[in-house]
Amino acid sequence: MLREIKTKLGFELIELDHGVRSSLMPGIQKIFDAGEIRFSSLHNLCLLPTDAPVASPDYYRFSVASVEERERAVTQAFQAIDLAAQLNTAFVVLHMGKVNMSPITDRLIAMAKAGGYLSREYVRMKISAVQERERIAPECLERVKNCLLRIIDYATPKNIRIGLEARRDYEQIPTERELSELLEEMNSPHLGYWHDFGHCQVKENLGFIDHAEWLRAVGPRTFGCHVQDCIWPAREGQLPFTGGVDFEKLVPLLPTNCLFVWEMNPDKTADAIRQSVQMWKERFGE
Repeated sequence: MLREIKTKLGFELIELDHGVRSSLMPGIQKIFDAGEIRFSSLHNLCLLPTDAPVASPDYYRFSVASVEERERAVTQAFQAIDLAAQLNTAFVVLHMGKVNMSPITDRLIAMAKAGGYLSREYVRMKISAVQERERIAPECLERVKNCLLRIIDYATPKNIRIGLEARRDYEQIPTERELSELLEEMNSPHLGYWHDFGHCQVKENLGFIDHAEWLRAVGPRTFGCHVQDCIWPAREGQLPFTGGVDFEKLVPLLPTNCLFVWEMNPDKTADAIRQSVQMWKERFGE
């Protein structure tokens, strides 16, 4: 698979995702040692824990009340950092957990699809969710901060940088305001932002953020991006330039050394992926 990504799709750098199990590592290590592939980044949980029934980056969470689960989450992040150093990549992408509130995002998406976007019921539901989240988030965020401090301390001497990924769901951590506060409070060059065009477009479509305004604010702290398009309101995983993401407006707001990692639905054909990469290069260069 890795050889195909390089030779047939033309990607020189590859992100190891959260679905990689330890049984795959001998083969990955072998072709890495042979110089056949290079890695851009690792997406935690990588390697996938042996007790995980499905490949989920949220299997262990830093935000939960359970001390045991938080310890497992931190240990898993340490392992990802070690693997990143072993594979000579500088970035580990993290999810931070969620607030223990009634899920709201999928309900808003369903209302939008049904024609209720920005109706009185939609707005009332959204305001109620914001009030609930603001009330209960501080305790969850404090747990996240304590875990993150340990992770940064572990990553710094290994020169691994931690990218906090943008989240799609409003109940997930962090919101954009919380992320800005985390970066400012931690004040570490080894901690930054990992943008996801699809996730943030969903948030814009639902009325939570202005995509461009957010990137103008956080752009200088951005290490990398997951590149995917989004068809309104929330069909992510689409090839760039096939949905509603205004890449030509957004990409210039990011640092010139920002990493762009293609992340899309597995039903996309090799020809379509190559075409999207070519269009990207024509617009933004290599």
